[in-house]
Amino acid sequence: MGKKIERFEDLEVRRESMQLAGETYKQFHDLHDYGFRDQIQRAAVSVPSNIVEGYERRSNKGYIQFLYIARGSCGELRTQLYIAIEVSLIDKAQGIRLIECTRKISAMLTRLIQTRRDKF
Repeated sequence: MGKKIERFEDLEVRRESMQLAGETYKQFHDLHDYGFRDQIQRAAVSVPSNIVEGYERRSNKGYIQFLYIARGSCGELRTQLYIAIEVSLIDKAQGIRLIECTRKISAMLTRLIQTRRDKF
């Protein structure tokens, strides 16, 4: 049995997505393609932000909706990382590592959505 979730800081998926957002932010911080940099950083920050916003709504329906938004942002971030690799804005190995993080977070969000639908 997992640890009881009493506040949003207890959510493992939030912690993972915060780490990914921080790494993404740092990776593209010095990028001079400001449009791309801003877009990828916004997508990265959107994942944990939407998880928390949904949690704080305190309605299961609202929470699930924000989890879907977070999952969508995670997919958006993954796509942008593929583009960044393709146009050499990021080292391929680093990009693939971040892509794997987005896959893990998407899977965690899918499980959380299913749990919230089935048990709440």
